[in-house]
Amino acid sequence: MGNCGTREESAVVANAQVQQLSTFSPAVKNAISEKKHSRSFSDLSDPSTPRNGDDTRKNTLLDSVIAFTLFELETITKSFRSDYILGEGGFGPVFKGYIDENVRVGLKSLPVAVKVLNKQGLQGHREWLTEVNFLGQLRHRNLVKLIGYCCEDDHRLLVYEFMFRGSLENHLFRKTSIPLPWATRMMIALGAAKGLAFLHNAEKPVIYRDFKTSNILLDSDYSARLSDFGLAKAGPQGDETHVSTRVMGHLTARSDVYSFGVVLLELLTGRKSVDKTRPSKEQSLVDWARPKLNDKRKLLQIIDPRLENEYPVKAAQKACSLAYYCLSQNPKARPLMSDVVETLEPLQSSGASDVPTGALIALPDHRMHRRFAGSGVGCRSPNPNYSPGGPTACRVR
Repeated sequence: MGNCGTREESAVVANAQVQQLSTFSPAVKNAISEKKHSRSFSDLSDPSTPRNGDDTRKNTLLDSVIAFTLFELETITKSFRSDYILGEGGFGPVFKGYIDENVRVGLKSLPVAVKVLNKQGLQGHREWLTEVNFLGQLRHRNLVKLIGYCCEDDHRLLVYEFMFRGSLENHLFRKTSIPLPWATRMMIALGAAKGLAFLHNAEKPVIYRDFKTSNILLDSDYSARLSDFGLAKAGPQGDETHVSTRVMGHLTARSDVYSFGVVLLELLTGRKSVDKTRPSKEQSLVDWARPKLNDKRKLLQIIDPRLENEYPVKAAQKACSLAYYCLSQNPKARPLMSDVVETLEPLQSSGASDVPTGALIALPDHRMHRRFAGSGVGCRSPNPNYSPGGPTACRVR
């Protein structure tokens, strides 16, 4: 190929970089503006721009994001050895690696994961570019950290911090794995919710669009990190109510809330969202479980039997109720992610008696529905100053 994208992508990304330039440090602004010495990040999508290792090395979106050469990434993955593969998704295979000063002087010693774009895969250059663009700017403890990238000829690679526990999907559904305890499941749910709330409440809101167990990675302490931003979209701002996509039509942050409800249901039940091995009426998790979530006589029947009743009943009831509202068929009736965070925080204690009776989730069902559904105007968080990582708690609806 010999280039990094189409002219259409070049125009889109170049325009985005002009808007984003004000958020960069002076050093990065100078690097972007002085094209005669090195290319800007937007040039990565310009097919008329020649590629070589030295130029690629100079291009960084932010000071903390490194432009690696293909040779460097071949070095840290031992030429992408098969026994270094951590997994594979729609983007392509992911390899383990280790960077240090032997790779490049000044690099901090760090284990990393290197994701390689499969040229025949489901995702392509546009998704790669989207991921670099978003993760190159967004920093939060519940988002995976992008260490660097490589765009050399027709090669597209991304380098992340290494997550020692792998994906939530493996811990929930791999038969050989030890069942996650209740407290760990609720901690993961809260961390993932905080990641989504940060995206929705960012100065320039982001709709994640790909929230699922395989994209929730866990560090050594089981802290959740959202990964894979290839499908993310800039959210509506100001008076806008939605953004439009060619495939999905109108898109709002409420689609992320629904996806969160699905994952919360998977955490509660230990079941996959779709499982063709189950009886026909149980293959769709939402269709099977949602009617039970609002029935106090039946909701505990869906809790993962592998927990062996080792969980606080009241907390389980409240978590089921939260999942019920997140999965509402009416998007406007779903809570904001900031509401979800405040609802999950009291459920982090191990004992049912520790859950504050005055917590948001403890409201009677009709009052909870009114608070979650609201009128569609104004902020519905009990604390109007609450904003996980963003200037306002209700920026994205």
